Amino acid sequence: MQTQLGKKVIYQIYPKSFYDSNGDGFGDLRGIIEKIPYLAKLNIDMIWFNPFYVSPQNDNGYDIADYRQIDPRFGTMADFEELVAKLKAVNIEVMLDMVLNHCSTEHEWFKKALTGDEKYQKYFYLRPAKADGSLPTNWQSKFGGPAWEKFGDTDLYYLHLFDKTQADLDWHNPDVRQEAFEIVNFWRQKGVKGFRFDVLNVIGKDENLVDSSDPNQEKMLYTDTPVVHQYIKELNEKTFGQDKEIVTVGEMSSTSFPASIKYSDPKEHELAMVFTFHHLKVDYRDGEKWTKMPFDFMALKKCLSDWQIQMDQGGGWNALFWNNHDQPFALNRFSDPQNYRIKSAQMLASTIHFLRGTPFIYMGEELGMVDPTYTSIADYVDVEAKNAYDALLKQGMSPTEAFEIITTKARDNSRTPMHWDATEFAGFSDVKTWLMPTGQAQINVVEELANGQIFNFYQKLIALRKQEPLISDGHFKELFASHPQVFAYERYLTDSPEKLFVFNNFYDKKVTLELPEKIGAGAVLCSNYERTYDQLPKELTLEPYETLAFKTK
Repeated sequence: MQTQLGKKVIYQIYPKSFYDSNGDGFGDLRGIIEKIPYLAKLNIDMIWFNPFYVSPQNDNGYDIADYRQIDPRFGTMADFEELVAKLKAVNIEVMLDMVLNHCSTEHEWFKKALTGDEKYQKYFYLRPAKADGSLPTNWQSKFGGPAWEKFGDTDLYYLHLFDKTQADLDWHNPDVRQEAFEIVNFWRQKGVKGFRFDVLNVIGKDENLVDSSDPNQEKMLYTDTPVVHQYIKELNEKTFGQDKEIVTVGEMSSTSFPASIKYSDPKEHELAMVFTFHHLKVDYRDGEKWTKMPFDFMALKKCLSDWQIQMDQGGGWNALFWNNHDQPFALNRFSDPQNYRIKSAQMLASTIHFLRGTPFIYMGEELGMVDPTYTSIADYVDVEAKNAYDALLKQGMSPTEAFEIITTKARDNSRTPMHWDATEFAGFSDVKTWLMPTGQAQINVVEELANGQIFNFYQKLIALRKQEPLISDGHFKELFASHPQVFAYERYLTDSPEKLFVFNNFYDKKVTLELPEKIGAGAVLCSNYERTYDQLPKELTLEPYETLAFKTK
């Protein structure tokens, strides 16, 4: 299974922002259908779609009110079925987002619970206040504020680890698990061949919820608990495990090596791979997201290398990515989009695509898209960013200081509409868009396909992954681990003398590396400076943001 996973590349589409076919300012399924020829050019294997189910959209679709219906703003079930069929025709499969830790308070389960239906009340974590009248526990929502909200006009409160309109489901209840199985199987019958499970490692909350002693320890009360593995094994057995072609990935926040190995080791019959986020927290001051600091390159290198080695040795599998709908664009975080946008986009792409695992490309990444240049908090839509801005002001920051932090970390940074052309609404729509694009005059599909150097670089990386066993199957060894500027590594197979050496300069200064004698003759597989070597020089000089992949014979 992992051999096949190693050859695949998955593209992520945030449907609300991909293409608006009907002029309402929101992306939709028919818009995606129209853009299938563009998607086919990359030669990707699968597309992960963020949720387009019925939802009040308080958390951009991750608050689901009906798991089996397409939200009318995105289209119809007929549109979805056509999308699946037309993507299959160009050898692209569909991966759907499964948000099964919580549902919207607009969902019929929650509404029935509110009317007093005891069956559905058992779907949720309903708890009374403490004897002193305080909330059931002192847990904090990941979106800010307490993780408890009053349950209608009763004396109970319901748990919400996220927005107050996202009520956590109680997986201890076998009826809840059965609902989850039926939802996954419903979409399997629609031809879906992939599932991404949202915040899956927090479904194992204890039945007896207790106060936390500090914010860091609090996550451990509900993250990666042993019962999560039991639940995922059951989910596997009752649903996707019945089809060996299905690809699964779990979003695992604040996870560990042992847990992630277990989640993704084929022998455990849980998931195919995991998303982990440690490498995207190296620009968090003291572990706090809403801070601003330069990224810690040495921490980034160590994190990427540790996850490569640990997962390989343990039999686990990594989902590889820089960008997604919850992250600012990597170009702004880890490189220089002003002076070296093309070179650094290519370098970051190589860094990820030559690693062991399955690469994910987030829409617009293949164009070298960057964060928007907004000027006011009013430009943002996301509830998390707005809550964080208010919290920073309450901490005593000035509006300017608080806004500067929001511009570097907001999830909306990557949710801006896809840049199809240079027009006012970026060719995404003919009307004002739900979130405004910026910078489309310089960065857009028309310009990139005509004159660009990033899209075709991604095409090459995807082709190489399908052709080269060293990339799809090879082991990982870090090189120059203590170097303050270069992330370099070797990929190798135990039964082959061939090796792949990858060198990535993360900075705008030239650097010279003293290479070991043992690197033999070979050829350059990939370079963003058009290098040709049949033997690497003893002193290898890398230009600013240069990436070089050399394969020995």
